[in-house]
Amino acid sequence: MVVTRKLKYDVPSLSMGGVAIGMSEEIKILGLTVDHKLTFNTHVANVCKKAINIYKQLARAAKVSWGLHPEVIRSIYTAAVEPVILYAASAWAPAAKKVGVQKLLNSVQRGFAQKLCGAYRTVSLHSALVLAGLLPLDIRIQEAAALYEKKKGVTSLAGREVERVVAFADTPHPAKHTAMGFVSLVDQSHVESHNSQDIRFFTDGSKIEGKVGAALSLWDREAEIKSSKLSLPSCCTVYQAELLAICVATRQILRRREGTFGIYSDSKAALQTVTNQSALHALAVEARANLNVALSQGKNTSLFWIKAHAGLEEMSAPTTWPRKRL
Repeated sequence: MVVTRKLKYDVPSLSMGGVAIGMSEEIKILGLTVDHKLTFNTHVANVCKKAINIYKQLARAAKVSWGLHPEVIRSIYTAAVEPVILYAASAWAPAAKKVGVQKLLNSVQRGFAQKLCGAYRTVSLHSALVLAGLLPLDIRIQEAAALYEKKKGVTSLAGREVERVVAFADTPHPAKHTAMGFVSLVDQSHVESHNSQDIRFFTDGSKIEGKVGAALSLWDREAEIKSSKLSLPSCCTVYQAELLAICVATRQILRRREGTFGIYSDSKAALQTVTNQSALHALAVEARANLNVALSQGKNTSLFWIKAHAGLEEMSAPTTWPRKRL
């Protein structure tokens, strides 16, 4: 197959063992149909036909007098129809800007939008999409392609850093892994039995009214000696804030001279990520590396999980951010 967008070109003459090799106008690779002019019209037609067949099966199930709940239809559209059309969108996304391709996509989306909003067949597509709360498929394809390119190519998205997993080759050799775990503090007696470290770090993360932050409170055996607040972009999650607070705590351990440290967190998911050697989250990998360096320096660090709002007397959260009891 000759891949070119030129209107005229010389067709090569190929043969092998005296047998002529015919030319193809399209080829299917991993479910993506590529034509010789890179129009992707055949691929779009195939995926739209497949999606319409799914819709027809749904329409036969939903009779005039009864039918599926709109949210069930939305789930079918989101989980079955949209992924079929968005498959390999990063490869054929430019074709979604053509009018002919948009008509095929609109014919698929129109039926679902009508059933979601309960409108008549004469309703316009744009009105049905607005009432159904669906994003037009051509825009959705551009969005999926742009997100894929940002994740695989550059490291920023609209001026913000994109979270990436650490490459396996950049992690420590399995022979250098140190067994890690955390202790769950369920009552006051557990707290008192494990409250023997020289320095204790209390970490917490929160997302309130679109603002994401984390706090770190540093205590010696008697009182708080230092506290700090960490600000994250609004697109981040509480899980990321909890991981960041734990990672910053491990950084501070490397700077201190005491011998025993304790890190207390109310996020079991964050602690499980840090102690799981196979987890490749960047903050978790850095936290494990810091703990290994601290161990080589003769510093012993213990990790503790405290159930949120457990009401333990000696485990109040940092007074700076966010204000809640652990």
